[in-house]
Amino acid sequence: MLPLPQKIAFLLFALLTLALGLEGFYRLYLRIRRGTADPESRFNNLPRRFVYALVTTLTQQRTFKKRPTIGLFHSFIFYGFVFYGLVNLVDAIEGYLPFTVSSENPLGATYNFLADIISFLVLLGVVALVIRRFALPSRHDFRFNPRTLLHKDVQHEKITRDSLMVSGFILFHVGSRAIGAGAKIAIEGPDSLQPFATLLSHLFTPANAEFFRIFGYWGALGSVLAFLAYFPYTKHVHIFMAPAKYLVARELTSGVLPSVSINLEAEMESESPQIGANKLEDLAWPRLLDAYACIQCNRCQDVCPATATGKSLSPAALEINKRMELNDLAAQKNPFAFAAAPFEKGTPSPNPLLKFAITPEAAWACTTCGACIEVCPTQNEQMLDIIDIRRNQVMIEGEFPSQLQSAFRGMERAENPWGINHEQRVAWADGLNVKTTDENPAPDVLYWVGCAASYDPQAQKTARAFVELLNHAEVNFAVLGKKECCTGDSARRAGNEYLYRQLADKNVSTLNAVHPRLIVASCPHCMNSIGHEYKQIGGDYKVMHHTEYLETLVANKKLTATPGEATITYHDPCYLGRHNGVYDAPRNLLNILSNNTPELPRNRENAFCCGAGGAQFWKEEEEGDQRISDNRFREAQQTLASATGEKILAVGCPFCKSMLGSTPTKADSEDIAIKDVAELLLEGVRRAKGLTTPTVDTKPVHEIRPTTQNLVILSEAPERAAGESKGAQSKDPESAIPAPVAQNLSATTTNPPPPAPERKKWQPKPASPATGKSPTQSSAQEITQTEAPEPTEMQPPPAATPERKKWQPKAPATTASPAPTVTEAEPTPTPTTERKKWQPKKTD
Repeated sequence: MLPLPQKIAFLLFALLTLALGLEGFYRLYLRIRRGTADPESRFNNLPRRFVYALVTTLTQQRTFKKRPTIGLFHSFIFYGFVFYGLVNLVDAIEGYLPFTVSSENPLGATYNFLADIISFLVLLGVVALVIRRFALPSRHDFRFNPRTLLHKDVQHEKITRDSLMVSGFILFHVGSRAIGAGAKIAIEGPDSLQPFATLLSHLFTPANAEFFRIFGYWGALGSVLAFLAYFPYTKHVHIFMAPAKYLVARELTSGVLPSVSINLEAEMESESPQIGANKLEDLAWPRLLDAYACIQCNRCQDVCPATATGKSLSPAALEINKRMELNDLAAQKNPFAFAAAPFEKGTPSPNPLLKFAITPEAAWACTTCGACIEVCPTQNEQMLDIIDIRRNQVMIEGEFPSQLQSAFRGMERAENPWGINHEQRVAWADGLNVKTTDENPAPDVLYWVGCAASYDPQAQKTARAFVELLNHAEVNFAVLGKKECCTGDSARRAGNEYLYRQLADKNVSTLNAVHPRLIVASCPHCMNSIGHEYKQIGGDYKVMHHTEYLETLVANKKLTATPGEATITYHDPCYLGRHNGVYDAPRNLLNILSNNTPELPRNRENAFCCGAGGAQFWKEEEEGDQRISDNRFREAQQTLASATGEKILAVGCPFCKSMLGSTPTKADSEDIAIKDVAELLLEGVRRAKGLTTPTVDTKPVHEIRPTTQNLVILSEAPERAAGESKGAQSKDPESAIPAPVAQNLSATTTNPPPPAPERKKWQPKPASPATGKSPTQSSAQEITQTEAPEPTEMQPPPAATPERKKWQPKAPATTASPAPTVTEAEPTPTPTTERKKWQPKKTD
């Protein structure tokens, strides 16, 4: 027991520090609740959620992923923390009551043994992690790209200081307890069930053992109490926040974005319209919880394709910056003030997210691949933060990469991001026996063709191959034909929720009228939108990827394939694999088609993105060290390097096929063919039937190649005059098409036009020399609507980087009428420099 004066002193100290600690946690709660209401239920099925949180926390299963060795050392600290709750309680009681735990009985023996071993393991774990963080080459895991925006506190080494303080606290706390246990054994005699304490007992003599026993008591319990006041502001608070995040984790897959209620007329009339996230408090409260659940392990940064290719985006920096800003907003000059900070009381935060958390360039570098969410030990939702930031930028600020203007225009006018005349929607099926739902109103399968297979010649090969396979299997199928329009996936991922809803609502209305039994899509993005996101707006359908459906046809013996001699490796599309969990179906088919199917090093849930997702397909990549598609294709090169004979990179997504097929590195590897799984299966089926020539022509349909007669004008005349659209002033209509698609389109013509200009990396508009402000710091009226044209072979590149422009949809019609089909270029009116807020077109 402690002497009486020390009992009194310790009790007063405990009351003060506990009060400070409780006040700190309460204020942390106030900061988190400043977030907006989440559109998804986070407290439904509480018993199941509680069990999940408990099991996930105690097993540390998410911490062991990717880094099992580091996870082991981390588990030593975690389990020590959990068990030390009991140890600290028992030790506190021993200081006030004539009570001791003896190893003479089984319960006491078990307790003493666990307390002794866990003390040693905690110290071992802390030392190992400190060495890793500051001494080993792995310390680079905690660094960021030079382009990454870092909060001022991060720049001032606050992460390092915090890590050292937390490590020092754990070492002192557990070390003090071990010293106290060793001194106690020196007094009472050795205990074989406490080997670590017995070893330390040799450091003490009978003369000083009592002093060190009392030191151990104050050092262990006093340090815990003293640390409580600082604890809510440290990275170590994740030990409580991570289980809380498990408890309120999203139930939907990462491929489903939270729904948004949009009333644009009301928002535009409001003095402070709000859609998406401009400031911290605009984020949903679970994503403020993310900032404190983050363990700063940087695993999300390790798997981010933007970070890996040297771009400014770092999902880890985003979460860390959020925490640093939240802590700064909570800072009090007087630590004993016992009062909430202004932000905690409801005062708006002073800084927008794009000033301290992430740059505009980084926000537009995200491919929405979901790798950060999948790998995060605490299930943080970094990608959703970025989507909310994009929503605010597009729909309120009107600030986004100018190349997206063409895609938005195309989806608005022609119901496809290519902007090609909607009347050409079914031209891909020329020569095939493909019926629409008007001709076959009760098909067993509704084939959702998608925009890519309707307009991109390379994707048409997949659609035509899939149709032939359906015919071989005698499947009763149909397509929507001209009733089908873009699902809106790219618009939604680019932040244009209103445009997405226009397209999605039309598709849901069409599908609800058709009542499809089963929808099969060859595009994972379409499959994801129709199968999951349309449920948010009243569309509940059974949707399957074409590789899954083909697998069932093969399993039911409706299709029989003979393997070939090619070596085939498979690239997992993010929206098929990581977002929707379809990994085995394409592999099962490929294993039938080849005896040599090596895996790419990064595969399944660890697969690397092609770079097309998140509307990246319709814009240029941000500044970085390399293209994302190049990074991925080099991996395929290395995997197939030792193969002899035919080499094939198999894909299951039209955008992956286009990106990987048009990436610069591909030009040096003409021996590697990129084919969809359906194309490869068709080849196997033909071999099995002894067909040396195709029963149907699966080459892309040339007639739908965009021309000046059928290309929908992708931007307003003033924007064309300003050179806003890529290649808008070029005589070649293909210059309005994204580079990967343009290359594929030109490859299908007898006399192909000159290749499209090399894709340029988008760079944010430089600061104004007059104001010194960046675009995000300037008002809409301060930014002019000028942009230099894209350089071509006949024109030197401009000196200035093109400016980002606000998207202005076509003027609303006074009467209801269908969108006109544009067959000729419109005359160019005098350009205007007045910037207007984005207003959606009105529909009756």
